[in-house]
Amino acid sequence: MGIFANLWRLARTGATFQRTGALADALGEVDAPAPVRLAARVLFAPLGPLGLKGDPELPPVVRALTALGPAYVKFGQILSTRPDVVGARLAREMRVLQDRMPAFSQAEAEAAVERELGRPVSELFAEFGPPVAAASIAQVHPARVAETGEAVAVKVLRPGVEKAFRKDVDAFWFIANLIHVLAPKSRRLRPRAVIRHFESVVMTELDLRLEASAAAEYRANSEGDKGVSSPAVHWPLSARRVMTTEWVDGTPLGDVEALRATGIDMEAMGALVVQTFLRHALRDGFFHADMHQGNLKVSPAGELVTLDFGIMGRIDPYTRRVYAEILLGFLRKDYRRVAEVHFEAGYVPADQDLETFAQALRSIGEPIFGQQADRISMAKLLAHLFDVTERFGMQTRTELILLQRTMVVVEGVGRTLDPHLNIWTTAKPVVEEWMRDNLGPAQMLRDMKATAQVLGRFGPRLPEIAERALMKLAEPEAPPAPARLPAAALWLALGAGLGGGVVGALLVALLD
Repeated sequence: MGIFANLWRLARTGATFQRTGALADALGEVDAPAPVRLAARVLFAPLGPLGLKGDPELPPVVRALTALGPAYVKFGQILSTRPDVVGARLAREMRVLQDRMPAFSQAEAEAAVERELGRPVSELFAEFGPPVAAASIAQVHPARVAETGEAVAVKVLRPGVEKAFRKDVDAFWFIANLIHVLAPKSRRLRPRAVIRHFESVVMTELDLRLEASAAAEYRANSEGDKGVSSPAVHWPLSARRVMTTEWVDGTPLGDVEALRATGIDMEAMGALVVQTFLRHALRDGFFHADMHQGNLKVSPAGELVTLDFGIMGRIDPYTRRVYAEILLGFLRKDYRRVAEVHFEAGYVPADQDLETFAQALRSIGEPIFGQQADRISMAKLLAHLFDVTERFGMQTRTELILLQRTMVVVEGVGRTLDPHLNIWTTAKPVVEEWMRDNLGPAQMLRDMKATAQVLGRFGPRLPEIAERALMKLAEPEAPPAPARLPAAALWLALGAGLGGGVVGALLVALLD
């Protein structure tokens, strides 16, 4: 996609917001300053006729986002969980983007199933009903397996969705490159890395074989968790553009009135949403990264059911430890320790002052504690957080983008069930439990065991590696050998002398 095509795409985005009335509606709802409203009107008013018309039956913002395509719809889904950022009315209107998008035809869906699975729909399914949910990327059909009569949900990708996303991603790359060139101060936000990350997430979501694999892994991780469940994958009826899972009955989490009518404890369910996300992120390092209301149900048994595993996040053990220490530091109001963790992890440049950074963190944390959640302005808090990161030269951490975004979303979901939910107090038991299990003597033994296993795998090569290292030191052209060998060479020689892989095996056995 060339530069002119991208410029046209961006211009048409602004024009669409202008033509549909979404621009004025959104700016008014978030109470944008008068100069911002004037600048937007001057810039986009002349472009209005070039914008997409959209469905006039929809509210302005929803109308604009659906007209612009699936990437914009995905953005709207995120905002729909944050009434404290975009306002209650806009959040409520955008909730239709989660699973109530216009469906594509039954004939197109059946043709896609036949194409992907290689057999007529009538041979595969005894029943194949009209769609019950339609989102930006796919829609879901209720069905019954022909051989067993089992009730299943069949997810089918939208026709042409890959091409539509490709156009949006190309436009986003164009924006990122513009920012990189024209706004050097914004480079710390790593816009190119952010778009690269977004692109990889989207491309994964467009292959339902990967989603099926993620669903199976998430289900396995959740087996011992109380009060939560997820559907099993039906592998023989799944492919790249079609995925089949067991059917799960339940009340959508977005239907608050229907949930109240079931008599469930709304506060407990709100807390369970937040704690389930944190437990998977910290314990497993593998978490659902698209936990909006459209992907969550409450089963007749009162369990939280998670659906749609197209966007998942992973974080390595070290990052989990850093994340947990930061959360626990905030929970304990130990802002100096939170600052130290940021420096130790390299999140803040070493030339910054630790005490000053700790003071800035206190200015973020203190206004939250002791306040009712519905009195905290997340919009102002996020703006202040951005100011702090800019002042201290913090770069965007692409490995934490999904984690941070999902935490914002699950807090919003939790607050729709319990307006007084405070994510810090809700998170505390999960974080403290993880810290007890992972930062004590038991974890030290596990770390030693993992190190021993690595030594065991490389054991057979240790003599060769040690010999090469020693010969390198003895080469005539090399500088005079130091009085003692480097510690690494000593360890290698010791490993070779004790039988290479035997050392690792013995250590593993001892630690077990």
